Amino acid sequence: MPLTDTAVRNKKPGKKPSKLSDERGLFLIVTPAGGKWWRFRYSFGGKEKLLSLGTYPDISLAGARQRRDDARKLLAEGIDPGEQRKAAKAARAGLAANTFEVIGREWYAKTAPMLAENTKAKLLRFLEVDVFPWIGARPITSLAAADLIKVIERIEQRGAMDIARRVHNYMGRIFRYAVGRGLATRDPSRDIELKDILPPENVQHHASVTDPKAVGGLLRAIDGFTGALGTRCALRLAALAFVRPGELRHAEWAEFDFEKTEWRIPAAKMKMKEQHIVPLSDQAVGILREIQPLTGNGRYVFPSERGGSRPMSENTINAALRRMGYAKDEMTGHGFRSMASTLLHELGLPHAAIERQLAHGERNKVSAAYNFAEHLPERRKMMQQWADYLDKLRAGAEVIPLHGQAA
Repeated sequence: MPLTDTAVRNKKPGKKPSKLSDERGLFLIVTPAGGKWWRFRYSFGGKEKLLSLGTYPDISLAGARQRRDDARKLLAEGIDPGEQRKAAKAARAGLAANTFEVIGREWYAKTAPMLAENTKAKLLRFLEVDVFPWIGARPITSLAAADLIKVIERIEQRGAMDIARRVHNYMGRIFRYAVGRGLATRDPSRDIELKDILPPENVQHHASVTDPKAVGGLLRAIDGFTGALGTRCALRLAALAFVRPGELRHAEWAEFDFEKTEWRIPAAKMKMKEQHIVPLSDQAVGILREIQPLTGNGRYVFPSERGGSRPMSENTINAALRRMGYAKDEMTGHGFRSMASTLLHELGLPHAAIERQLAHGERNKVSAAYNFAEHLPERRKMMQQWADYLDKLRAGAEVIPLHGQAA
C-alpha cells in the first residue's frame, strides 16, 4: 500500500529504527532521535543496494518518489545510480580542486623560485588583486576568452595599461601550465588580441640624464641632497655601479668583499637569474665605508627608514630625485643605467664589457660563461675609469674621451 503525506508526517519515533514502505523500492527510515530518511532499494549486477534520497521534510513524499523514478530510469539504461552519484561527486570535487586560483597558485609556487624578490612580490600582488577575486573561484575549464577580457578591461579602467598587458601574459601562462598537466584543454588567452581591447602601447624608456654637463649637475645635486644619509649614499652608488634599482635597494653587507673590492649579487636577485659581479671602484668603496657605521650591523646596506629588517622602499630613489628638482620625465632611478650605457659607449669603451656590466642577458650559455671570465679584468678597469670620469664631470672639468683605455 503506497504511503501518504499524513502517514509520513504523523509517524512517531520509537525505541528502535522503524520503516514505512512505499512502492517500487522506496521507503522511509524513522530513527529513535526523530530523523526521517528516504531510501531506495534496488538491485544491480546481482547485488542489492541502497541509495539515500534525502531527509523529510526537506524532501517531501512527492520529491522522494521523483528521485526514485530518476534512479529507476538510470537502471533501465544499465547505469548504477549509486555509482553515478559517486562519479558526479568526484567530478565536483575535481572542479573545486581545479579552480583558476588553485592552479594559479600552484603555477606561482613553481615559478617564484626563478624570479627576483621584487618581481615575485609584484606578480603575486597582480594575481591577488586583479585576477583571483574575479575568476579565481571558477573551474579553469569553464573560463573563456570573454572572462579574461573582463579582467583586463577592469584593469584598463583605472589606467594601468602596463599591468593589464602583464596580467594577460600571466593568465596565459597559468592556462598553458594547466594544459601541460592535463587540467585544461586549451589556453583562451591566445584568442585575445590586446590591440583590439587596449589603446596602442606607448613605449617609454626610463628617463635619464646623458649629456655630460647635465650629468655633472646631477652629481653635484646628489652631493648637496639634504635628505637621509642612506638615500644620498644610495644615489651616489647608483651612479657608480649602475645596477637595477631593485638590486641596489636589496644590497646586503654579506655580498660585499672589500679585500677583492667586489659586490657579488646572488642569482636569485638578478633579472637574468645569473650571479653578477660589480667591481668596486675606490669611490664606491668610500661610499660604503661612509655608511657602514650607520647600517653595517644590519642586513641591508640601505635599510628602510621604518626598520632595518626591510630594505629601502621602492620609491625612495625616485622621490629623492623629485625633491632635487628632477621631474619623472627627466631622471629616474633606472636612468642611471641608461646614463652609464650611453656615456660609456660614447667614450669608446668595449661594448661587450659594458653589456656584461649592465647584466644584459647572454642567450648563448657558452658565450655567457666565456664573457664572464674574459671581460672581468677589463670591467674592473672600466669601473674605476668610469668613477674617475664622473669625478671630473662633478667638478665641471673639460670632458676627455677615454677611447681605448679599457682595451
